[in-house]
Amino acid sequence: MNVRYGPPEVVGIQQVGKPSAGVGEVLVGVYAATVNRTDCAYRAASPFFMRFVAGLGRPKAMILGNEFAGVVEAVGPDVTAFRAGDRVFGYNEGHFGAHAEYLTVRADGPLARVPAGVAFEQAAAATEGAHYALAFIRRIQVRDGTQILVNGATGAIGSAAVQLLKCLGAQVTAVCGPDGVDLVRGLGADRVIDYTAQDFTRDEHVYDAVFDAVGKSSFGRCRRLLTPGGVYSSTELGRFAQNPVLAMLSPLRRGRRVVFPYPSIDQAMVEHVRDLLASGRFQPLLDRRYPLQRIVDAYRHAESGTKLGSVLIVVRPPE
Repeated sequence: MNVRYGPPEVVGIQQVGKPSAGVGEVLVGVYAATVNRTDCAYRAASPFFMRFVAGLGRPKAMILGNEFAGVVEAVGPDVTAFRAGDRVFGYNEGHFGAHAEYLTVRADGPLARVPAGVAFEQAAAATEGAHYALAFIRRIQVRDGTQILVNGATGAIGSAAVQLLKCLGAQVTAVCGPDGVDLVRGLGADRVIDYTAQDFTRDEHVYDAVFDAVGKSSFGRCRRLLTPGGVYSSTELGRFAQNPVLAMLSPLRRGRRVVFPYPSIDQAMVEHVRDLLASGRFQPLLDRRYPLQRIVDAYRHAESGTKLGSVLIVVRPPE
């Protein structure tokens, strides 16, 4: 639990009452969850505007964790789509609660059954990165041969973007550190740039789109990489919140432009991710695993800048 904003150390383990499923809800026994960028932003209230959604003086949600996978323990009144014993996974931003043994979620929300043959850990890490990546992909026109550069290709968002873009036939150039070069090639990237050996913004190739999945660049620096009608997008606001501002101004300009998609996730999107998992076309990149009792260490690693993919919380061993 975290009762105040701050660094990873504000999070602690505490015994609380077991929740119960209300009308339209299911009670999930959590097996695996993640510590991701959304959890970190809500925990630290960083950037500051997060307080307007997370709580001005103190956190509204004291048990964080938005990605999860587990087993339905019980269903509330009016729930017909799920039943006790179903293996499920989903996303619960706003209400959170996945960093615990049990949580309740809306049955008609971002929730779906785990495909046969897919482990809880894979399913738990499937929604955060994928829904950010899909928000970008759905704002651009991807067809066979579309040239796209993904910066930060070893993160949860970037690694999802590489795989999902390849599913659509794009030609993907991925940017990552030296430890991730082989990993990213294994995800399907056509070219890989090691940012410690080459400044990707000086690349001689041009692209239909540049997707900065870690927010370390800018439209100004990447503009030269874009084709005349190319698109730049970042997962971060950018300096002085320039990315959403430039996105609003882009319709007034011709040529290269900025898009700033606002990601949203619903049951249809989670079911889409479920189908991708079932087909093997998408496999979340998994990093270190921590028991729930070491959640502070998990937060530290998630914010270290060295993680590859998703940081997992193992709440209970798989059956």
